[in-house]
Amino acid sequence: MRVLLAVLLVGIAGCGPSIQPTYTLERQSGSVLSVSFDPDGNRIVSGGGHRPGEIKVWDAQTGKEMLTLKGHRDPVSSVSFSPDGKRIVSGSDDNTLKVWDAQTGRETLAFEGHSHRVFSVCFSPDGKRIVSGSLDKTVKIWHAQTGQETLTLKGHASGVFSARFSPDGKRIVSCSGGLSATVKIWDAQTGQEVRTLKGHRGPITAVSVSPDGTQIVSCGGRRPSEIKVWDVQTGKEMLTFEGHSFILLSVSFSPDGKWIASAGSYPERKDPSEIVIWDAQTGQERLTLKGHSESVHSVSFSPDGKRIVSGGSDKTIKVWDISSLATSK
Repeated sequence: MRVLLAVLLVGIAGCGPSIQPTYTLERQSGSVLSVSFDPDGNRIVSGGGHRPGEIKVWDAQTGKEMLTLKGHRDPVSSVSFSPDGKRIVSGSDDNTLKVWDAQTGRETLAFEGHSHRVFSVCFSPDGKRIVSGSLDKTVKIWHAQTGQETLTLKGHASGVFSARFSPDGKRIVSCSGGLSATVKIWDAQTGQEVRTLKGHRGPITAVSVSPDGTQIVSCGGRRPSEIKVWDVQTGKEMLTFEGHSFILLSVSFSPDGKWIASAGSYPERKDPSEIVIWDAQTGQERLTLKGHSESVHSVSFSPDGKRIVSGGSDKTIKVWDISSLATSK
């Protein structure tokens, strides 16, 4: 496993170009489908698209591989640290979720209940629950300590690509694919559907909730790709912006809520893809990160908002220094 230090030239709209150092973590086993920082920003967890499914933990400063977690039979579509950084949850094409000890790599729990591929997993803000979204059209809530399924949320007409807790843990936001794709907001305690957001022209591939819980960002997986920002309380569409010429696969709010990162793929060819960072209030494109040679499946901000981690079909994980953007006014 080689770790290369690359230097990429990027530009901020309205500013001069800025050279940003980037670690590139080379993987030879398969596509990187999911990446995320730990709560301290010191480690990165990644999930791979190969068989058997494999999860890796990396040192975010040096790019050194720290752990390899093995147990899933099929590709791992989603990975995330717990709020205290002591556990990792993963979701796989083998229809299961697993929880791992983030220090030792030991599997501590296996969750079974979905009847199809698990696309999305994450912990609640207090670390006591886990939410998952699956191709079986359901969202499930699990007890994070016992693995017990506590709620099943039904209402999506097609597979659920992404599911996230709100920052206060009281709501769950999910999105689905298919021609009847929607974003749904649920009560995390009762499982009751609170609101359905409609407006995308095609499948919705990812959602993210702003740090203050007042906004939702979603991205569509149909060209021309579109990103929408919604008001959580009213369900009103606040912004729609376009810029990618390919299908969007990932979207994420920055920790301060000022920026939105998005990325995607060209499904019919293996062309370089880019990550775009937008102003969350205006929809203005502020930064473009170029370096992946194929599709980018996952993007995520570091806790301090100064870095972005991305993973793609080129079998690499890249860490981007965006500190100049994070400190801009």
